[in-house]
Order: sequence, then C-alpha cells, then structure tokens
Amino acid sequence: MLKAVIFDDEHIVLQGLQQIIEWERYGIELVGTAEDGLAALQLVRKCKPDIIFTDIRMPGMDGLQLIEIVAAEAPWTMFIVFSGFNEFEYVRRAIGLGVVDYLEKPVTIAKIEESLGRTITKIGKEQAFSEMKTKLDESREKLLEKSTLDLLLAGGQVEQEWKDTFGEEWANVVAVTVLAFPDKQIPLTEHSSYCIVPVANGNQQLAVVLHRDTSSNALDEELISISGLITGTFGSGRTYKSINDASRSYREALRALRYGQFLEQSGWVRIVDVEGRDEQLPLDLSSQEETVIVSLRMGDRDWLCQTIDDLKVWTEGQKLTPERVEQELVKLMYLGLEVAKEMGCSPSDLADIHPLELQHLNTRDNMFLWLRAKLELLLSWANGARRTPRHPAVEKVLMYMNEHYGEDLSLQDLAQYVGLNPTYFSLLFKEQMEISYIKYLTGIRIERAKAMLKEGYRVNEVSEKVGYLNYRHFTEIFKKMVGTTPGQYRDAHHTKK
Repeated sequence: MLKAVIFDDEHIVLQGLQQIIEWERYGIELVGTAEDGLAALQLVRKCKPDIIFTDIRMPGMDGLQLIEIVAAEAPWTMFIVFSGFNEFEYVRRAIGLGVVDYLEKPVTIAKIEESLGRTITKIGKEQAFSEMKTKLDESREKLLEKSTLDLLLAGGQVEQEWKDTFGEEWANVVAVTVLAFPDKQIPLTEHSSYCIVPVANGNQQLAVVLHRDTSSNALDEELISISGLITGTFGSGRTYKSINDASRSYREALRALRYGQFLEQSGWVRIVDVEGRDEQLPLDLSSQEETVIVSLRMGDRDWLCQTIDDLKVWTEGQKLTPERVEQELVKLMYLGLEVAKEMGCSPSDLADIHPLELQHLNTRDNMFLWLRAKLELLLSWANGARRTPRHPAVEKVLMYMNEHYGEDLSLQDLAQYVGLNPTYFSLLFKEQMEISYIKYLTGIRIERAKAMLKEGYRVNEVSEKVGYLNYRHFTEIFKKMVGTTPGQYRDAHHTKK
C-alpha cells in the first residue's frame, strides 16, 4: 500500500481531506498531516511517504523549500502542490522541481481524485520500469557471468561472444587477471583502473579482473590490504594483455591457490611467486596434464590418482582409439619424467620407467594401471627426496637469505641461485623447514626490523632496509606478526641515550 501525507496551514483543509477522500479505495494509507513546513519535514523523514500533498505557502518553511530538500533525500517521492489563483510564479518553479501535479484552490474532491488517478498511474509505470530495469540488469549480470566462465574454459573460441555480451566497453579492456578463492569470494573494491566480474564454476569461486590501466597499483594495494585481514589464502594467475589468455590466467590462479593451501600460506599467493615469472608449463597442455604435473611437484598422491581417474573417464567419453589413448599417456609419462629431472632425479633412478612399454598393452584399463604405477613411483621418489636430511640447496638458501634479506628476493631468484625449478624449490623448502620460504624470509625481516626500531631508526628507513619498498605493505605485515604498528613498537621500545 502506498503512503501519503498532507501539508497545509489551514486546519479545515487538512480535516476535510482526511475525512472526505476514500484513501483506501486507491490503495493509499494517509500516514500524517502537518500545518507548517518544519513539522512537515520531520514527518517526511519519519514516515518516508510515496506521495506528498503540500500547500506552497506555509509558515516555517514554504512548500517549494520542502520539495527541494525532500527531492534530494528521496528522489522517488511524488509531489502534488496546492496553489492560489495568483501564485503562477510559484507554480512555475514547482514544475521545474519535478512536481507531478498542481491543484488550484479551492481544492475539491473531484480535483483530488483526478490527481490521485494520474499520480498512481505514473507511480505504476515508474515501478514497472524500475522492476524491468532491475530484471534486465540481473539478467545481464548472469549472462556476463556465464559468458565469462565460457571464456575461462574455452579461451579464444568464444572471444567474440564474450565481447558482444560485455558491450562496447570491452574496447577499454587492456589486460586480464584471474583470482581464485577457496570457498567464498572476498569482496573487492572496484577502481577506475579495473572492473571485476565474479564467476562460480562448481565449487570454484573466481574473480576475473578486467584492467583498463595496467600502470595503476590500485589492484595490488587492494589485494595486499585484504591479505593482512584474512587467515585463509587465495591465488592469482599472471596478467595477460590478450583477453584470449584469460583461460591461462584461470588455470594459473587455481594452481596458485593449490600451492598456497599446500604451503599453508595465508593471504595472496601469486603464480609468479611459485612458478617464476615465465610460465613453466607448455602452453598446449590440457587441464588434466597440468594437474598431473602440479600434483607430482607437490607430492600429492590423492590428487594425482583422482586426476588419472578423471583422465580415464574423459578418454572413454571421447571414444578415443587405443592409438590416441597411447599417445596421450606417453605424453603424460614424458612430462612426468621431466618433472622428476627438474627435482634432481638422476637417469639411474629412472631406469625402470620405459614409456614405450605402453605399446604392448591392449586394454584401456591396463594402460591406465601402468600409468598410475609409474607416476606413483616418481611421486614416491620425490617424497623420499624431500624427507632426507636437509638438502644442500636449502642450506645454501638459508645462508643467502640471512645475508641478503634486505634485497628483493623472489622465489625465482632463490631457485635460480641453487639451480632448481622454482615450484620444486618452494615445496622442498616447505617440506624440510616446515614453513614456506616467504614466511621464513618474512620472519628474518621482521626480527631485523624490530632490532632497528629499538635503535631508533625511522619506520620508512626500516621498511627499505629490510626489503619492503611499499611502506603500507611493511606496516600491515609488521602489525599482523607483532601485534602493533612499527611506529608504536618503536615508541614503546626505543630508549634514547
């Protein structure tokens, strides 16, 4: 039911309109009246009416002033004004303020009822338009989400369909980055330099960031800020200039998330931090092949076996010939051997693995049993290597980090220093130190920072000396680990000499 109020400084007018008009017949509830402008404004703010009948001349605040204020606060409100025969200038101004009707005094029942009919029709049309627009917006959002998911799964095959759905604004998109969250999406603040399309794919919760300006640091600052507030983890793929590469960034984001969960790392995990700045996997790999490689690197037997089972189901569904299945599995086996080599496996360790043995297996089941046995053998070797006494590469990196903690030490730099694949090195470090390399490095930096703050160094000096060029990032990490800001810590512990 619509709500209406009446404002007039003549008490008899208020009484008459309350009693004579059958408000309920029009689906309207008369919720109040007032005889001056100030009381009228208080009533509007309290009751939030849909329709306001008001005289132009009232004490305290005239009707036009009232309309200006209410229209700014509640622009959906409908105004109907009463005017005298000589108040044409007021009426002209009222029309300029957007009133829907004006009634010349004396006001009659017929005039009121005619005005009510016109106003209710106008409200109905505007509500219908608003509802239609809302449905269209919701429909477009769902269509854009579906189209964006298709883009992540199929890449360039659906590029034009995605552009048609996104609209002309796609021309302003200069790059794309995909984020992956473990269970529910973390709300991100949009910025003039990017917009975000949230996407769900089963249990996968994703955010596709469409960049309008890649020179801006706004997204990095937003993700750094979120990292300091959450206990869980989320992953991001690389940023690509072509929208066709959204599918690559998507697969990378999922891998980054998986690495973050395995390394028990909180906050933001970038794929470049675990796989290096250049993509480590061949570009033409299927998602199953990518997963086999990543699960081998991580030593995750359950994930490896599940992926092999999924791949078997896929080959059955595709009705692949035995020769084609053999090709796929030989390719996988060679990829697995490459992973083993990058983890330091010697040729003698691989002597019992001959991919061409597949040629002598006739059934799909036997082929996949062979593949599972050989990949599990590689996985066992990798896990055994990680459980040996501290690896020389880890010892070497520990010494290096203690000496160079103030430099920009990326995972790729450290892995290159000891001659290992970045992904394997990060997993080896976590296995042997029971902490990720970045947490270990952060611990060194924060301890050094505490010592410098006690000596009286300024916070911005300390931030740079321990390797944080972003002052805000340093402050958030310090507060998260120590419980106070660097400035508060310095004030509490520095003793002036």
